[in-house]
Amino acid sequence: MIQFGEWLPDQSDLSNGGATVAKNVISTVKGYRPFKDLAPLSAATDSRIRGLVGTKATDGTINLFAGNGTKLLKYNNSTTALDNVSKSGNYTVSDVEQWRFVQFGNDLIAAGSTSTILQKYTLGSSSLFADVSGAPSAKFLTVIKDFVVTANVKYSSTDYPRQVRWSQINDASTWTIGSNQADVQELADSGFITGLIGGQSGVVLCEKGIFRMDYVGTPLIFTFQKVSSHGCAYAHSSADLGSNKVFYLSQDGFFMFNGVESLPIGADKVDLFFAEDVSPNYTDRISCVIDPINQVVCWSYSSVSSIDGNPDKIIMYNYAANRWSLAEISHEFIGQISSPPQTLEGVAAISASLDTLGISLDSPVFAGGQFAFAASKDSKVQTFSGSNLAATLETTEFEPATMKRSLVKGVTPIVTKGSSEPTLTVQVGSRSQQTVEPTFTTASSLNSDNSCPVRSNGRYHRVRVNASGNWRYALGVDIDAVGMGKR
Repeated sequence: MIQFGEWLPDQSDLSNGGATVAKNVISTVKGYRPFKDLAPLSAATDSRIRGLVGTKATDGTINLFAGNGTKLLKYNNSTTALDNVSKSGNYTVSDVEQWRFVQFGNDLIAAGSTSTILQKYTLGSSSLFADVSGAPSAKFLTVIKDFVVTANVKYSSTDYPRQVRWSQINDASTWTIGSNQADVQELADSGFITGLIGGQSGVVLCEKGIFRMDYVGTPLIFTFQKVSSHGCAYAHSSADLGSNKVFYLSQDGFFMFNGVESLPIGADKVDLFFAEDVSPNYTDRISCVIDPINQVVCWSYSSVSSIDGNPDKIIMYNYAANRWSLAEISHEFIGQISSPPQTLEGVAAISASLDTLGISLDSPVFAGGQFAFAASKDSKVQTFSGSNLAATLETTEFEPATMKRSLVKGVTPIVTKGSSEPTLTVQVGSRSQQTVEPTFTTASSLNSDNSCPVRSNGRYHRVRVNASGNWRYALGVDIDAVGMGKR
């Protein structure tokens, strides 16, 4: 059997050691699982969404909030509408910015770039967001210990792109510098701040360095130690599992910061592929989030194939298996939510037909309170909980008969079924020289002998498996090949 190994597009096709194509799948230790399509959760708002958050109030109430270029929005559990809960006059958020949210007790704090002062919504009592008086505007927002912390900020009509500023201790509403431990810190030597990670300790990502932020109490409040001279190049490209596992994108590829140093995770694997595939005109559309179910960190981006600049691909790193894969799916933004509870009226508002809903009514998404990998598409909140996307996997290129041409006569895909029989087809790509592109056979279906009959001759071969429907796991292929002699 030839296994579908790790997706390694940066390496040679011949004797790759992994898979040459892994599209619309999630990588596992030895094979791949299907990647699901988007299913709508909300009705549409008036422009693309660029920020998502799920909240849980003290009384257990689940709410979903979102933000677009002019509004902060709250999901209506009964109608699935995204109701406008902006302050009077709404907002103006630049096309290159994204909304950031943190929950601090029952207060939801939102930052929408340096054009918008911090906004607050008190769960259970507020009907609209309101300015946090005296707070800065900020591109980045998190909670570190007992403080709401901002970075790359603006206040008193001045931009401070290298500055970190935090609230008073245990008070998200008061920001007077020098009062009750509220303060500010300039990081002067590492470029602009491009990311901010919270927790017991903080991590500040800059263009040319990474700082660890530790609480020490008065008089210093926080200390800042530069722990790496490697930086995060893209402002929306970081996600974390805590301050000791921070994933980010730099100009030289994908990295993980472990609290001490930055480790390359994409070198000789996907870094070159991504550098050639991402559109240089739309790097501001990158978004990054952890899929809470599949142990995968995901980077959404607009590829060079995107016609309108909307993101069309998601590159995924399974941090448990240390392996990559790719999804091709049109969307606007990716995020993580706590799903709100659904009523039957709300389900009916999403789709007039259960057949076209794309998700089972038994799904835990409808029960509410489930962490979910989500996205916006068509200005709607959607979850990756629909049907399996049509997947494509290609093996490494192999040479069945050394220094000879060979004939591949049949292929058996090792793919297990899900709740029903999937649709599987196989194509074989063959070539006689490494300097020409392989020619693929027409798609062949699985017959009663558990084989896909093909006839493809050449010196070098690879197998493409196309899977759709309810498949569960793809491991590899068995091949039937014979040598043909030299000529």
